[in-house]
Formats: sequence, C-alpha cells, structure tokens
Amino acid sequence: MCGIVGYMGGRDAYPILIKGLKRLEYRGYDSAGVALINDNGNLAVCKTKGKVSTLEDYCSDKDVSGSVGIAHTRWATHGEPSSLNAHPHYSSSKNLAIIHNGIIENYASLKNNLIDKGVTFRSDTDTEVLVQLVEYVQEKKNVDLLTAVQLSLHMVIGAYAIAILDRRHPDTIIAARKQSPLVVGVGDNEYFLGSDASPIIEYTDRVVYLDDGNIAVLKRGEDLKIYNMNNREISPEIKTVDLNLGQIEKGGYPHFMLKEIFEQPECITNCMRGRINVEADNVTLSAVIDHKKRLLNAKRIVIVACGTSWHAGLIGKQIIESLCRIPVEVEYASEFRYRHPVVSADDVVIAISQSGETADTLAAVELAKNAGAFIYGICNAIGSSIPRATDTGSYIHVGPEIGVASTKAFTGQITVLTMLALALAREKESVPMADYHAIVRELSRIPEKMEEVLKLNERIADMSKMFTYARNFLYLGRGYSYPVALEGALKLKEISYIHAEGYPAAEMKHGPIALIDSDMPVVVIATHNAMYEKVLSNIQEIKARKGKVIALVSKGDETISRIADEVIELPDTLECLEPLIATIPLQLLAYHVAVCKGKNVDQPRNLAKSVTVE
Repeated sequence: MCGIVGYMGGRDAYPILIKGLKRLEYRGYDSAGVALINDNGNLAVCKTKGKVSTLEDYCSDKDVSGSVGIAHTRWATHGEPSSLNAHPHYSSSKNLAIIHNGIIENYASLKNNLIDKGVTFRSDTDTEVLVQLVEYVQEKKNVDLLTAVQLSLHMVIGAYAIAILDRRHPDTIIAARKQSPLVVGVGDNEYFLGSDASPIIEYTDRVVYLDDGNIAVLKRGEDLKIYNMNNREISPEIKTVDLNLGQIEKGGYPHFMLKEIFEQPECITNCMRGRINVEADNVTLSAVIDHKKRLLNAKRIVIVACGTSWHAGLIGKQIIESLCRIPVEVEYASEFRYRHPVVSADDVVIAISQSGETADTLAAVELAKNAGAFIYGICNAIGSSIPRATDTGSYIHVGPEIGVASTKAFTGQITVLTMLALALAREKESVPMADYHAIVRELSRIPEKMEEVLKLNERIADMSKMFTYARNFLYLGRGYSYPVALEGALKLKEISYIHAEGYPAAEMKHGPIALIDSDMPVVVIATHNAMYEKVLSNIQEIKARKGKVIALVSKGDETISRIADEVIELPDTLECLEPLIATIPLQLLAYHVAVCKGKNVDQPRNLAKSVTVE
C-alpha cells in the first residue's frame, strides 16, 4: 500500500527521492518522509503529515544534502496519519532509520517485550517496532546490520518491504521483502529502490525483482548482493524493464484517470497484439499452447480476485461458460483464502490482479497451489509476485495504471479473459467456427468502437453537472452488463464518495425499488440484446416512481430514448463484448461527477492503488 524509494550513488539523493515519491504517491498519500545521511555524516529524518508536496515545503529550509537516502509515502495501517507516525522511523539511538510497506502482525507482543527491556517508543506504528527490534538484536548480540536484520525478521510475522540506513555505515542500504513488492535498480555505480519500477526507469532499465525472503545489500562501489534469511547468497537476476517515461506522466491531461480512460483503445490494441492474427480470425495464447492438456482437462475453473478485478472475473465466468462449457466460479480472494475451500488437482484457478501484488489474491494462489490446482495468472505488472507464483498466465499489457480507480486494467482483463475463452473454445471445439470467427473479428474492432464512445466525453461532462446533488445512485444491468453495473457503481463510490450500488436489473423489485424517488438517479445498461424487453420493463417501473433514468442504449434506439431522462448511445457490438464498450461512459460519468464535486480523482481518500496488506 505504501511507496518506498531509495538511492545510493554519486548524485544528490533528495531530488531523486522526491521525484520517486511523486511517482509512487498513488500507493498512499496521508504522510511522507525522507531519511538522508547528509554531508556532515548525520542521519537526518524529515517527515510530515500530508502529501509529498507538503514534505517538499517542510524540507525547504532543512539540510537535505547527501548521496544516500530512503523515502516513503504512507497509507496508514497501524497508527493514524500524523507526522509522528509518518516514515522513516528512528531507532532509540537514532543510528538506524527504517521505511516499511506492509503489516507486522505480531507487533504488539514484540513491542511489549521490547518495552519490558527498557526500549522507549515514539509512535503508534508497527514499523517502529521493527527498527527497535533490529537495533536491540544488533546491540545485544554484537552483530552487523545484515545479521541483525536476518535475525529480527525470523521473529516477525506479517508482510513487509523494508529499507534501513545505519548512520555508522553511510555507504550501505539494507532492503528486504516478504509479500510486499520491492525492486532494485542497477545503474552505473549507483543503486535505486522502488516499490515498483516507476521511480527507477528515468535512470536505468536494469532491475532486480526481489523474491520473498530476499535481503538485498546495496553498498557503494560493490556489486549488488542478495541473501536469503539463512544468509545463503543468491545470484541476482537482472532484468530489463520495458517501461517508458511518458507512460507515467499525465501527458497534458488534468488527471491520470482521464488519461487512462482515453488510453483504452490503444491499450486494448496492445493487449491483442501478437495474440489475434492480422486476418482477425484466430486467437493464439502461448499459455494455452504450452499447457493445453492441463487447461482442457479442467473439471472446473475458479477465478479469484478483489475489487475491480473481481468484476472482470464475473464477465470472464459468463464468456468461458458460454464458449467453453466449463463450470466457472468467481470468488473474492479474501473470502476464498479463509473459508477452507474445496480445491482439487482437476481445478484451474485463475488469479486476476492489476498489480500482481494483491495480498489476498496472492494468498489464494498459494492455497490453491498447495491443493494441487493449476494456476493461471492475469496481471498487468511484469515481474510482480503473482506471475512469479503461478504456473502460467497472460499479461494484459495496458501499461502502468497510476490513477487509483482502475480503468484500463479492467478492460484489459476482460480482453484477456475473452481471448482465453476463445482459445480454449477452439481447442475444445465447443463453439461453431462461424461464431468463433465472428467474435474474434468483432473483438479486433473494439478499439475503434471505444474511440467512438470517447467522443461522448464532453456530452457526459455536461450531463454530470446535474447529478452532483445526488447522495445515492443505483446501477442496473443484466447478463454481461450486470458486472458492468457493479463496476460503474464502484467507480462512482471510489472517487466522488457518493453511495452507489450495482444490481441485476431483475433484482430491483426484490428490495432496491423501495429507494427509488425523484432524488434517485438510476443508471441502466439497456442495449439491444436478448434482455432488452426485460430491462425496458424495469425502466418503466423506475419512471412510474419518478426515478431519474440515465440509459446506455444501442445507437438508433427509439423506445427507451423516449422515456429515459438522459441517454448515452453506444455502437453496436456482440453481447459478449458489450462490457468493453459500456464501461467507458460509466468511467467518464464517475470522473466528471467527482471533478464537479471538487474531489481528487487520482488520489481518493482512504484508498491506495495496490492492496498489499490484509
């Protein structure tokens, strides 16, 4: 959830750290801080409540010299947002400073034990417990910092990515990870640290993704050293990261979210590139080729995901069952991992996560692996934990997503799930070839139809102004559109703070209809598909109770257009591909409502991009 940055080399560390924090601020933004070993040999910590810009102001008159430093932007877990609880945290002697992403689950017992031994604490955080523990072990056992970190981490239960400075050894940074991402950038006589590659790519494209249990020693003038918890040295695997700077900048848009909404046609083209042939009549996924027998013999598919990825999984369930005739279950990863699920070696488990670091989804993967299931990952972040933990999978290739509210990752996930269903269906011969070719051809046309929908942006912006008064919204859809309704409601909740619920349209009569009055806007996905007449009846029921209807209809619709208060016309497509089209106006609606209400759409309150803790 939090963002970690580190630097060691020949440059001034502070500007690199601040720029890195700004690029990681989507991971948490309730407080920020830096620790530098400055030119006087002092270990200086500057931190404050608020965003990175507040930290910059705070540091304007401070000594921020030095070529070694670590920095952190926080999403609070233990301890409320405050300058005191902000990272970095000193040890008692102020010889050590630590930054941490994750949760130390047994922090209370460790803290009580240290208090009994005379250690005094300054903050309410679990992170300070860790730095105090490292210093206590270092002093009592008279060991070096690496050994003290290894011994301390053996006592810790929880998830962490950490970086530690020692004032007495100014040319060294110790970093370690377990269930929280951490990347080391390898430059020319310099090293970088990041929770992901975004703060690193400006300086080097050579990175090492630390595995669970890895401890990295970054030492000036020496090669990077990686150890495990038992002090066995591991040869670092340096990879080239494929990321360009333009992908993580706004490019003239007022917000990352709007930029990422408008990137979707290009992103979906990239997602399909090399997977749909130039004739647009065949889908090829290397994972299906390499593991065809295992996938085709699946008795059941279980999709595990959280949030927006779970909504994509609901769409994937429908298209896989429809085309492949394989039963599919969709589970919240957070529930799946704790309810003692029935998983067998005949199951295929599909794990979906934009970041590839979602803690609950990663835990669900490990549970399913231990039960013998075959694991297929669908992720965006290359080299992240879930792709490394799975048997095979597919990247969505939509580029980095900075806005906290997911947009292009959602449509990328749906696209990969659709291609997976098509590839499996062809191998199973479970769909007529004419239908198969029709879906593939139409899927290849989706980016140009997305472009057509994006031309409605100004109209949706104008329309949004009249709905900023609302305190509640209802979103309705049926079939493939029901998960789109859920996702539309989630987007509005996330960034405008308006309460919204998504429902299957037919379920409106089983409770939600009691809420409908003249102050209740109802968004209805009512395109011309098999359920059109049913949804039309639902709209008439809403209008009979004076509800305000915003209808997404097929171009040229005349019936619903006459009775709805607002109409958004969408280009025609196949029913199974409608989510890729219908989701875009709902993203734009949420965005413009939030902007009209003056909300920070890229950094909504209490949220962070990657949920790497429970």
